[in-house]
Amino acid sequence: MIVFETSPQPSIRAGEEDLGGRRVAGRLLPYGVEPEPGIVRFDPIARSFARRRAETSVSVGPASAQAWREAALRLPPGPILVGPGSRAEEVYGAYRAAAEGAVAAGRAVYLLDPPEAGIPREAAGVVALCSFVAGTVAGTAAGTAAGSTAAFPALRAARARGLVCGVLFPLIPDWTAEPAAIESLVAEAAASGARAATPLVPVADGEARRAIVEARSLDGEAADVFFAAIHHREWVAAMAERLPAVRSRCAARGLGLLPPRPTGPREPAGNAAASARLEERAELEALPEHRAEALRAAVRWIDESGRDLAAIAREGNFRRVFPFDGDVAAETEAALRLGSQPQPRPLR
Repeated sequence: MIVFETSPQPSIRAGEEDLGGRRVAGRLLPYGVEPEPGIVRFDPIARSFARRRAETSVSVGPASAQAWREAALRLPPGPILVGPGSRAEEVYGAYRAAAEGAVAAGRAVYLLDPPEAGIPREAAGVVALCSFVAGTVAGTAAGTAAGSTAAFPALRAARARGLVCGVLFPLIPDWTAEPAAIESLVAEAAASGARAATPLVPVADGEARRAIVEARSLDGEAADVFFAAIHHREWVAAMAERLPAVRSRCAARGLGLLPPRPTGPREPAGNAAASARLEERAELEALPEHRAEALRAAVRWIDESGRDLAAIAREGNFRRVFPFDGDVAAETEAALRLGSQPQPRPLR
């Protein structure tokens, strides 16, 4: 039995988190963090599966966009994440209120697994991110029954409403990291109009491994063999080594490799574009760790600046305000100059 408990106060989580290589400064949680009973969703923030008990309570935030706007304004500067959603959205309306409140606050907004009823009326600049749900990969028993377009359940409705979308999925040996599964996932993303597909290496502590085995059991295949592979092999490094090949398959389909970066209605477009480019360099290029972290620090500084930095760069004054020097300063200034130029429209 599921009990939905309403609250007049929005639930938020302040603090920086990584979302497939993108910086998230905080979260609005209209239905809490965990998925609903019966849905085994890969959480791209925690990088693990989680499944609620059959009998549980779900905390539901208010259906007031103003309440969520005030909550969004309390979060640190930078893009924020709304979600995940709930099948009860048509009844409670908390997700849509949170999304509309975040946009009204002028924030750059990611929507995680938005239910169709939760998509805001005004969604310009908003990005929908659709996570992988277990039991849906084409070629498996459950996936064949569900149809090959079900791996990212939130994708179709979000694209139908005109949202820019990305998908995120885990690389798990003997399952989603296998060539046929990757082709199925990437093909679905491309055919459904996603702008990007981001493969992620899951965490692999004891609880996360148990959750992977439970999620895989929905496909009803080789449970004992898969259990041994997940629990008794050290496979994380192998999945990390496989990332470049999987990214190549995504790129071959015309998909970006990191989630599209949203732009807030009150955020300078050049700042957002520069942050996106620096995040992509830090995540996708083989840089020393200290160099990648310096680029991420530059992204944080850009998000927190509140000024049109591209205009300052054009005036030749950027080095006077930027707190870092050397290569990081040069790369950041170059990203700002490039970000201020008109960009070609995507082919789709």
